[in-house]
Amino acid sequence: MLKKKELEQRIESLVEEHLKKDETDLVDVEFVKEGPNHYLRIYIDKPSGVTIEDCEGVSRYLDEQLDQHDEWIQVAYYLEVSSPGLDRPLKKAKDYLRNIGKPVEVKLYQNLNGTKLIQGTLKEYQDDTLTLILENQEELMLEHKQIALVKPAIIF
Repeated sequence: MLKKKELEQRIESLVEEHLKKDETDLVDVEFVKEGPNHYLRIYIDKPSGVTIEDCEGVSRYLDEQLDQHDEWIQVAYYLEVSSPGLDRPLKKAKDYLRNIGKPVEVKLYQNLNGTKLIQGTLKEYQDDTLTLILENQEELMLEHKQIALVKPAIIF
């Protein structure tokens, strides 16, 4: 059996190859153990929204592909393909780039000006930093090493 990271990378390659013909993006691949069960979770997204048919298509494709690679996963697992949801964490560069100009919530490892939670509009993303425009229109540049989590802010 492959190590978790290598398994996720191989599955990511398989899914991305399948999605090339579509406007669907692969958001994330997770192989996790929760209690006695293993789960292979695939998160997909597209501008018009993910449908059940989109999830079924990826699931069928992956079932066929993984049957040809039995050596990759040698334990029983559940395959789940879904939309990542509204408040999913931003993990990859393309996630950040897709959210430029949108409100985000940033959780920090350590307090900054008395808080670990900052909301603002994502202005810019770079490999080592991101820049927010705060409510008072000030810009705040944060290094990725300061950041525990970034996710879209849900504003009602």
